[in-house]
Amino acid sequence: MMLNTSDLPNLTSHHSVNSYEQDFYGWTQEQAKLLRLGQLQGLDLENLAEEIESLGKQQQQELRNRFGVLIGHLLKWEYQPQLRGKSWRITIDLQREEIQELLVDNPSLKPYVEEAIARSYKQAIALVVKETPFDKKDLPSICPYNTVQILNQDFYPN
Repeated sequence: MMLNTSDLPNLTSHHSVNSYEQDFYGWTQEQAKLLRLGQLQGLDLENLAEEIESLGKQQQQELRNRFGVLIGHLLKWEYQPQLRGKSWRITIDLQREEIQELLVDNPSLKPYVEEAIARSYKQAIALVVKETPFDKKDLPSICPYNTVQILNQDFYPN
């Protein structure tokens, strides 16, 4: 069935105030326009602040996810030496590069690195348990690698 655009509300009307809950995309576009025009009095400050905080949290989550994959592969590398291969090395190298890029693009995340590593270790363990014959009890309860090792391009556990 073809969508008849005449059935849609007038999307170009200048003052159709888009509600944060009813039309998030429209709300974002209105907020951006108001900011660019310097019309601060029309901003939805509470929701705007919440969304900006959310963007920062997404960067933290991205860092934790990358550390989880990286540490998981370091554990697989250490605990399954007979299965070491190009794919694991590429994953380790790529995650290190992506973490470095994330930290270059977001230098204020650097103080969060230690916490991100600690918090991502559960994810790393889950990856190893899923992809290997090992159980959680077979693996260290805390991350066996320090930050320098984890980020060192030449470090591969023996």
